[in-house]
Amino acid sequence: MTKQQVSIFWFRRDLRLEDNVGMYHALQSEHPVIPLFIFDTDILNSLPKNDARVGFIHESLSKINTKLNAIGSSILIKKGTTIEVWKSLFEEFAISEVFFNKDYEPYAIKRDLAIEVLAKENNVSCFSFKDQVIFEEKEITKSDGLPYTIYTPYKNKWLEKYKSMAPLQEYITLNYLFNFHKSNFDFLTLAQIGFDKSDIKVIPHNLTQISNYHETRDFPAIDSTSYLSPHLRFGTVSIRKLVNWAVRKNDVFLSELIWREFFMQILFSFPKVVTHNFKSAYDGIQWRNNEEDFKRWRTGTTGYPMVDAGMRQLNATGYMHNRVRMVVASFLCKHLLINWQWGEAYFAVKLLDYDLSANVGNWQWAAGTGCDASPYFRVFNPDIQLKKFDEKGIYIRKWIPEFDLGYAQPMIEHAFARDRAIATYKAGILK
Repeated sequence: MTKQQVSIFWFRRDLRLEDNVGMYHALQSEHPVIPLFIFDTDILNSLPKNDARVGFIHESLSKINTKLNAIGSSILIKKGTTIEVWKSLFEEFAISEVFFNKDYEPYAIKRDLAIEVLAKENNVSCFSFKDQVIFEEKEITKSDGLPYTIYTPYKNKWLEKYKSMAPLQEYITLNYLFNFHKSNFDFLTLAQIGFDKSDIKVIPHNLTQISNYHETRDFPAIDSTSYLSPHLRFGTVSIRKLVNWAVRKNDVFLSELIWREFFMQILFSFPKVVTHNFKSAYDGIQWRNNEEDFKRWRTGTTGYPMVDAGMRQLNATGYMHNRVRMVVASFLCKHLLINWQWGEAYFAVKLLDYDLSANVGNWQWAAGTGCDASPYFRVFNPDIQLKKFDEKGIYIRKWIPEFDLGYAQPMIEHAFARDRAIATYKAGILK
């Protein structure tokens, strides 16, 4: 019997049915579309078995599957290395075309290239689309075609280009959902994927918080966070809808979305930043990298309330307030002289919104070794930050219940740490 010709739409960082570019184009193809998600063991094998992000992906896919079931379709879930999964798919189905949205991280670029080569060997066409960003790769460049390495001119060019095409086109996929393949694929449980349910949950996003974002963003005790970042990371919200909305509501919030794309294009243009300083002149810094100091930072027992509250919030919830992130990162790199890569790796395990480009970009910003970074001689004073942004101690008491019982002394004196950091950086900067 001749197999039915099908197209496949491959979900990755776009876990939604609404305003999904690659899906929109897949549903315009002449063949019924099988929606696919692959739990990639090359990624899963490095994660703890109760990783909350895997649980969130599974939960998001379950919601998609429920919607598809209502129209007689279902999502195909596979587990394994992507190359082996695709080899089996080309044998199992008569695939005519494959559609997916682009990913710009080094691992993803290499993975997708391998799948495109495999598809070509099987006489299958591959189509990829821009979906998780407004402007990708080389769309925002200087007049000479080189990438921006300073945020402000990048932002100005970004806004100029956005205004020339605003409002952004949104892709009305919901009108075409009946073009999905009629199916009833088994939906793998979390246990079948090899994971356990986590006590940590991704909080639903709240766009109503954005309107006064510029007034409240620096105060961790005011729970004014939109909680959008994990949803942006895994694509349960559309960046086009969000930007069109943010442009009307809050310029400061829009700037944060532009920072996200700035770091993405830095990673794409300078992939070395994953493992090396953007500013190679800082390669000579002699980090102390003391294991015991790192443990106290990780566990929130440094004796600096703002630092400790932030780390305890991260460990307990997978979230950390943006202002607090700057304080804890500066403390690790400047006060303790621990390489930013140690902090970046720890955040990569703990953050629900972990995104390689933003994580590397922000850690190098804090360490002073990245593009458009905080200068090396800027050393946050955690006590002053506490007085400015949590004057009544509401945030720190939430995460440090023992605070009023006589809190621990700081593990290092600020003035000493600041002087040591500046001297170490001066000595380490390569001329």
